Amino acid sequence: MGMVMSFMGKGLPMSSTQMPNYVMGSLYKQFDVDKNIKTFDEFHVAVLEIFNTFNSSLPGKHYDVPSRKDIEAGYKEWKAASTELEKKRKFIEFMKEKINPGKLDESTLIIGLATPPAAMAAKRAGENVPQLGFIKAIPDVIFVPSATILALVSAKLTKRMLQGSPPAS
Repeated sequence: MGMVMSFMGKGLPMSSTQMPNYVMGSLYKQFDVDKNIKTFDEFHVAVLEIFNTFNSSLPGKHYDVPSRKDIEAGYKEWKAASTELEKKRKFIEFMKEKINPGKLDESTLIIGLATPPAAMAAKRAGENVPQLGFIKAIPDVIFVPSATILALVSAKLTKRMLQGSPPAS
């Protein structure tokens, strides 16, 4: 049934090599035609918007934004291209080269796995303490995810503070 539906009005289904080219082509159309880019700052903002769109709309893996130096190098190559077709090719090469999936570190994985059982144990223990009686009113489906997210955020902020990296990435 699915095969029949794929042939109706759409032709043959796209292969795995055609799909990235199609996505990159439509991405370039949105990038160049809609933005009308003339300066590096406009190019930089457009690339950041693309990564923001990817990361906010696609579930699962997120993609790391290239460094400013890499974006500058991509802009220079893109700007140096003489024809529109060459500019499109340079942009597609830049995006294919610089799109890297974000990586989770081991501490995030361990905290994400260990926090829910610890949160349940802490909630059960807190229900018996008279001063923490309000914990009984909080449902488990709210308490456990909230505690997990809080633990992950605090671990990430602590790690960044200790490493000295900027908070916004």
